[in-house]
Amino acid sequence: MTAATIAPTRLRLGLAALAVSAFSAFGTPAQARGPEGIADVAEKVIDAVVNISTSQTVEAKGGGGSNAMPQLPPGSPFEEFFDDFFKNRKGPGGGSKGGDNGPPRKTNSLGSGFIIDTSGVVVTNNHVIADADEINVILNDGTKIKAELVGVDKKTDLAVLKFKPPKPLVSVKFGDSDKLRLGEWVVAIGNPFSLGGTVTAGIVSAKNRDISSGPYDSYIQTDASINRGNSGGPLFNLDGDVIGVNTLIISPSGGSIGIGFAVPSKTVAGVVDQLRQFGELRRGWLGVRIQSVTDEIAESLNIKPPRGALVAGVDDKGPAKPAGIEPGDVVVKFDGKDVKDPKDLSRVVADTAVGKEVDVIVIRKGQEETKKVTLGRLQDPDKVQAAVKTDEPAPEKPVTQKALGLDLAALNKDLRTRYKIKDSVKGVVVTSVDANSDAAEKRLSAGDVIVEVAQEAVSSGADIQKRVDQLKKDGKKSVLLLVSNADGELRFVALSVQ
Repeated sequence: MTAATIAPTRLRLGLAALAVSAFSAFGTPAQARGPEGIADVAEKVIDAVVNISTSQTVEAKGGGGSNAMPQLPPGSPFEEFFDDFFKNRKGPGGGSKGGDNGPPRKTNSLGSGFIIDTSGVVVTNNHVIADADEINVILNDGTKIKAELVGVDKKTDLAVLKFKPPKPLVSVKFGDSDKLRLGEWVVAIGNPFSLGGTVTAGIVSAKNRDISSGPYDSYIQTDASINRGNSGGPLFNLDGDVIGVNTLIISPSGGSIGIGFAVPSKTVAGVVDQLRQFGELRRGWLGVRIQSVTDEIAESLNIKPPRGALVAGVDDKGPAKPAGIEPGDVVVKFDGKDVKDPKDLSRVVADTAVGKEVDVIVIRKGQEETKKVTLGRLQDPDKVQAAVKTDEPAPEKPVTQKALGLDLAALNKDLRTRYKIKDSVKGVVVTSVDANSDAAEKRLSAGDVIVEVAQEAVSSGADIQKRVDQLKKDGKKSVLLLVSNADGELRFVALSVQ
């Protein structure tokens, strides 16, 4: 079985013309054709949908000029033929006969977009125009105009372009994606395989789909046919309003198999507004590190049913610190919106205006508390610091105590040096982990520091054993540990006490 892949739907054109193959047609029952309003929607909005053409200078590979292999759509019937043909033309070592890689050459890409303002404002995907040397907008009647980039947001894969209209334009407006219902008919229009002005229809297959492609995933899933080249094109409801931007497909071959994803209009509208106003995104920032509330953690914190986002750490310079939010708090509501999991919190915080004061409801030791937080602005620091390891003589083996499948020791200067633990980290250091223990399964390792057990600070292995013994007497099945790494980053881990 061929594994399906998630792929952007931009089409990369090479030096050869697009090959089109015919496939057998299957009859479609009359009742499966969809509502009659699809034709009205297409006629109303088709002139607002544009093709996006980009060019980029790249270094030639495998020979320049006529020796360069054309790039064909995956699954093309000519793909295997050209592959064999060009392999046979290569000399020893895989290089082309009679030459080097040749001079840099220009490649072209095609995607889709749509006009949201008759002054010439276009929305598309970031991956459609990424790294482009030149961007052109092609109107439905074939008119080609050079466009300028207004701004991009890589996290939601959106971009805004601007061009000077040579004539009056047709624009479309955003609808309310929150009102979409499963099974509702939608219409996709775009430029699949450079076949501009293509209209397809289907239904909303799912909402709020998280496919782990970014930090704010909440896609609309549809079975409307979406292929390479549809990227950046609009997904319409039957009122002719844009309720999504077609962005990704799942496909083993690059062609549509009825699983496509669109960024919902609620997200798009907010991103586009900020890109037009600032040329960049200004997202809200709470200043906490969060993790999921597992069944074991929920049992330890007396949260039924498991829900919310567990605060594992609080930034000393973030907005949450002065508001009184602490590690161990579970955020269950933010600015009036329920928080079911960490992704919910990440999305709602990012969508909230910088500087806004909001109510954050947390569960602390089984009780709900409301904290007022004034949001800061999320920064995108480019930080990757490599740890520098130094060889040092092994210190004298510390006195340890066993508990929960761990060898534990009180922190001292030698242990801080051995594991490079910051002076600000307090607690009991793990010196060894039983490979067959629950602790090993939960990825605890030597050098981790246990800061709290059942939300009480500990300073020795004896403290930990005492807390574990008490929890066993109380009939608890698990114990909640607050664990720090050497740099002071915290996380919660629930271990079985049975």
